[in-house]
Amino acid sequence: MVRLEGVHKRFGRLEVLQGIDLEVKRGEVVCVIGASGSGKSTLLRAINLLEPAEQGRVFLEGVEISGTKGLNDVRRRIGMVFQQFNLFPHKSVLENVTMAQRTVLDRPKQEAAERARSLLERVGLADKLEEYPDRLSGGQQQRVAIARALAMDPHVMLFDEVTSALDPELVKEVLDVMRELAREGMTMIVVTHEMGFAREVADRIVFMDEGLVVEQGPPAEVLDSPREERTKRFLGLVLEH
Repeated sequence: MVRLEGVHKRFGRLEVLQGIDLEVKRGEVVCVIGASGSGKSTLLRAINLLEPAEQGRVFLEGVEISGTKGLNDVRRRIGMVFQQFNLFPHKSVLENVTMAQRTVLDRPKQEAAERARSLLERVGLADKLEEYPDRLSGGQQQRVAIARALAMDPHVMLFDEVTSALDPELVKEVLDVMRELAREGMTMIVVTHEMGFAREVADRIVFMDEGLVVEQGPPAEVLDSPREERTKRFLGLVLEH
């Protein structure tokens, strides 16, 4: 579904991605872990071309997309949910989920609304259609953001630390939605600090440090028997905390 070959990204003198090679199969759930500043979020943004790579190639469904001018087509197929919810504060929940469908996919108003209602019911927010974001909890806003991304019928979903801005009691409701997506076979790349979620849901865990993929493998292998010293050090701190 997604392949990166030798992807480099710099911000000034800082090389944030130092030659990333990564493949994600259709239907696979990959959780990316690592310390802050290790390049995890930049990796996601390189995949959907928000941060185009200076070097290397990005493929989506077997076709190279790096350097493409057809950004809208790429972003139709790659859904992304951010740490901050990025909802339009002056639009209702229903309007937030229908807007991109109508402007990017050219869906008729009624069809877009039906799709939005179906997805909002799926994420447990069928009773919030006419509410505005500031009347919702953080967990509810994040679930609206997930519904908005799914409304575009993406082929792959990227999640960038989507629970880190939430109060602890709201984390579960968002992770439950993501668990359901994983069970349904959605291809997902998830940057997360939620090690329990990664252990339970991921097919593979990728550990990044200083812009490199240091280690990857099944959750039990990476979390319980890491091979690399850098992985052991990171997990020692995180799991102890």
